[in-house]
Amino acid sequence: MGKASVAEIKELMSATGVGMMDCKKALEANDGDREKAIEFLREKGLATQAKKSGRAAAEGVVTAIVNGNVGVLVEVNTETDFAANTPDIRDFVAAVANTIIEANPADVEALKACKLSGSDKTVDEVLTELAGMKIRENIVIRRFVRFEGKLASYIHNGGSIGVLVKMETELPADAVAVIGKDVAMQSAALGAAYVTRENVPADVIENERKIMKIQMAEDPKMANKPDQVKDKIIDGKVEKFFKENCLLEQAFVKDDKLSVQGYVDAEAKKLGGTIKVVDCVRYERGEGIEKKVDDFAAEVASMTK
Repeated sequence: MGKASVAEIKELMSATGVGMMDCKKALEANDGDREKAIEFLREKGLATQAKKSGRAAAEGVVTAIVNGNVGVLVEVNTETDFAANTPDIRDFVAAVANTIIEANPADVEALKACKLSGSDKTVDEVLTELAGMKIRENIVIRRFVRFEGKLASYIHNGGSIGVLVKMETELPADAVAVIGKDVAMQSAALGAAYVTRENVPADVIENERKIMKIQMAEDPKMANKPDQVKDKIIDGKVEKFFKENCLLEQAFVKDDKLSVQGYVDAEAKKLGGTIKVVDCVRYERGEGIEKKVDDFAAEVASMTK
């Protein structure tokens, strides 16, 4: 087997969109014959997903679908924004969301074993084909949530942020859909960590109090105040924490004279009923994923030694 040159590797990469290592191996396995190397890569296309799994997939799509009383929020990541906006990826994400609605898998691994909605192949088989033969990028189904009940959703900026809201109400679903969407938009805009103050873990509040006490101890104006005065000030700061970090206690973005809970109650009263927001999940595309920056020149050098 002959050694592939940098020029040959780059030419094959440009022609196929396949990674450097695979192009190098294909050329060397076929004595530098470009056409045979292309055929070789096409035949080995389904192996590409595993070889690319180390690449950071921090772009992608967040989508939400509500079908009757079942809804899903799902995030699928790709390596580039360009790939995320292709019809193939958009159609795949929609099909994955419908699969979750229909099959109710327990987790991502169980989802991959399900037949993709509208297909005779599994989710994992279609994912592998997409990554290896069409998109040629690492594709990751990162997470999903599935709710049943009275639901509303909101997708921001074509899939950069998605929110799914669950409500308990005796009112019909279509009557509360706009209210639920307003709550979802609030979550998308301000990203509250909790729905209500009851959802805030006790250790989080204790840690906030600890930080506040340290801040007061280091403030000359506060350090010598009586403990009972400090405690009241801290209680006030904790209330402010709730109003900033709990969705239903935040000032409503469309009317800051109302809290989100106040808005929901007022609208429910107009409809002659009550609405309780019981859950809200917000996904922001790529949050928490560290993007990897590759040194292309160094990679080329290492591949051709």
